[in-house]
Amino acid sequence: MDENFKLRIFTEPQQGGTYDDLLRMARTTEDAGYDAFFRSDHYLKMGSVTGEPGPTDAWLTLAGLARETSRVRLGTLMSAGTFRLPGPLAISVAQVDQMSGGRVELGLGSGWYEQEHAAYGIPFPSLKERFDRYAEQLDIITGLWETPPGGTFDYAGEHYVLTDSPALPKPVQQPRPPVLIGGAGKKRTPRLAARYADEFNLPFVDIDSAVEQYGRVSAACSEIGRDPAEIVRSAALVLCAGRDEAEITRRAGAIGRDVDELRSNGLAGTPAEIVDKIGTWRERTGITRLYLQVLDLADLDHVELVASEVAPQL
Repeated sequence: MDENFKLRIFTEPQQGGTYDDLLRMARTTEDAGYDAFFRSDHYLKMGSVTGEPGPTDAWLTLAGLARETSRVRLGTLMSAGTFRLPGPLAISVAQVDQMSGGRVELGLGSGWYEQEHAAYGIPFPSLKERFDRYAEQLDIITGLWETPPGGTFDYAGEHYVLTDSPALPKPVQQPRPPVLIGGAGKKRTPRLAARYADEFNLPFVDIDSAVEQYGRVSAACSEIGRDPAEIVRSAALVLCAGRDEAEITRRAGAIGRDVDELRSNGLAGTPAEIVDKIGTWRERTGITRLYLQVLDLADLDHVELVASEVAPQL
């Protein structure tokens, strides 16, 4: 596989999964040679699944995995800005970065899933206020991490005020862990990405939409004098691979999806089909990382199949 192109595994444990399920998948991800193991940050299931045995906290999970893996990078797509105050989140992520020996990445979004906020008593402001808070959170978290040792950090925003912060603990990665921003917003999202993002991720969109949004991010970079090439382009697509049609159909059924729909909107098919589709994405969008959304946490063979029969052809 091209060393500049990375395949990453991305899981959605709110759909039903324990820490032990995630640990098995993370270890399989590492052993199979993938670049990273990521998870969503949600507290409520989506769709018709029961969600049992219930949600797991993203950063508690990643702290555990930090100690039980040794190579793969670890992160979130995306932590919701509504879930945690920016100062404590900066502490948590820096600590997990220390626990992992410098393998953590923070995907941060504004928060969008209103039902999970209602289910667990989490305030859910208007979209404008969520984005206003999100912008301040990015400023604060990166500012805390980048404060020189021995220095202090102060911040006076509309929603958050920090006074004489020692800006500790420091992450292992310097000047800070990578920050991922994503989404299809046409104005504020590209501007925030241009200012703060090390990577820009587009989840579950078609190629034409992706080309347009990456272009907006590049334009926003140029407006502030930043080289657009400094931002890694990535995408996330649901995975449904099989050696033959029967295996593809079985895997689609296991996640309650239609094969034709997955072939159209996701990354479904034989290894050869998947190699071709990834090639099209790379050629048209310039992505150098692809997150494979694996929805059946028990299906370790799925991850191993792609590692053995897709990755070597990329």
